[in-house]
Amino acid sequence: MNTLTTDKLIRYSKVILMAYISFFGLLVMFQNFTDYQANYNYVAHVLSMDTTNASKNVMYRSIESPMIHHRIYWFILTMEVTYTVLCLIGAYQLYRHVDASAEAFHEAKKYSIMGILVAIFIYYVCLQTVGVEWFNMDTSQSWNAKDWSRHIVDFVFPVMIYITLKVER
Repeated sequence: MNTLTTDKLIRYSKVILMAYISFFGLLVMFQNFTDYQANYNYVAHVLSMDTTNASKNVMYRSIESPMIHHRIYWFILTMEVTYTVLCLIGAYQLYRHVDASAEAFHEAKKYSIMGILVAIFIYYVCLQTVGVEWFNMDTSQSWNAKDWSRHIVDFVFPVMIYITLKVER
């Protein structure tokens, strides 16, 4: 009889956490592709800084070109697809190796780690760092995703730490 050990539960928990992140990515992709205009408007307002309390000294940072707005939005969409696909593959690889040796299971974490790194790039680097620090997104009352992106990073980053830890035997 195959019993559930703590070691196996730890392995399954890593698979499940990657499935959660993948599910979130699928929902974000669905939203962005099915309501392109609403999410494009968000990106356009952040980039043009038209709803911020930015002083005239920093308004040179604003980007007013709709063509560039679309390109940056498509870059974000591409990164969201990339992290979601990598996380889905990562969850599948972890699941496939859940009964494998500790070494094989640890090696199966590659796609999960890559996917989480891309997610951190989107939600920390792009939104929290560039959006807040460069485009003053946090001063906008209507187009501000600082807290939303922070909540995502607050979940994804600890998962990255947990996934990468080699505690399996």
